[in-house]
Amino acid sequence: MHSPYTITRRQSRAIQVGNVTVGGNAPISVQSMTNTDTHDVVATVAQIQALQKAGADIVRVSVPTEAAAEAFGKIKAAVTVPLVADIHFDYHIALTVAELGADCLRINPGNIGREDRVKAVIDRARDKGISIRIGVNAGSLEKDLLRRYGEPTAEALVESALRHIDILDKLNFPDFKVSLKASEIFMTVAAYKKLATQIEQPLHLGITEAGGLRSGTVKSAIGLGMLLAEGIGDTIRVSLAADPVEEVKVGFEILKSLHLRQRGINIIACPSCSRQNFDVISTVNLLETRLEDILQPLNIAVIGCVVNGPGEAKEVQIGLTGGTPHLLYIDGKPERKLTNEKLVDELELVIRDYLATHFTHS
Repeated sequence: MHSPYTITRRQSRAIQVGNVTVGGNAPISVQSMTNTDTHDVVATVAQIQALQKAGADIVRVSVPTEAAAEAFGKIKAAVTVPLVADIHFDYHIALTVAELGADCLRINPGNIGREDRVKAVIDRARDKGISIRIGVNAGSLEKDLLRRYGEPTAEALVESALRHIDILDKLNFPDFKVSLKASEIFMTVAAYKKLATQIEQPLHLGITEAGGLRSGTVKSAIGLGMLLAEGIGDTIRVSLAADPVEEVKVGFEILKSLHLRQRGINIIACPSCSRQNFDVISTVNLLETRLEDILQPLNIAVIGCVVNGPGEAKEVQIGLTGGTPHLLYIDGKPERKLTNEKLVDELELVIRDYLATHFTHS
């Protein structure tokens, strides 16, 4: 299935977060953040590995103390996915994690303090080949900006970001990315659009504190989708009050829906109605669960009746149309008939056989 619609992405400077390129012509990367206690090395490593298995390209870890920094070093040694160390205020922690293998420092230069401290962190990052993420959040804007604007606004977010950017510019450090996050969608979108025209660095997209799994997914899909559709954004994080693995899954679904990145199974399914000849909802839910391990991009249509089924089935690699019996399509051509008995088992087998035949690694 090929879409005639393409998105022209904003041209940005490419930076490295470990072995992942962010910006330039690189694919839009998907990030998440651990919510374990960083001091608990075993639990944090386990969560990072789960996130990586789900497809996370980059994982952020909060490092609030020197003890957490030492734990970060052990965590870094146990995983392979690039790690961003999330640090606020204490420049000593930034220096420590830079030595212990951090791939990126999430730290706002203006919050570190004296100029010599800022320079020490930037010099260490430069020496170690570490990029920096400037992270501006509506909930922690500078007090003078809040006094001037009265409340968080898109303009205040951008002005805050430019203050931090100016520090890095003066220190001749261009390898950074910027985020401008708020829980209010229109404020976030306006801020990113404004900043996108003023700097060349990559932009990290997110709607902060978006909410629970359902509401947060909707808000993130709308906000990130508005920006991504205009070519803005080089890496994304979906912030959910849920298992961080869900953030990664939602992130990829957003990118897949915009044809910006393909990973794993894309199921096209009808909402089901009285015309359905099999239980569409349970079939799709079972397939999604069983096929979570598949990384190769594959389009599948699961349609309950013969009204829209054949048209959809002919446009994907594997399609199922409800009928009496049901008709299975492969690469747009009718292949064979199926019945409700062991329907999901047979579909899964067909999908895995197709992948084994068409992909070198399945």
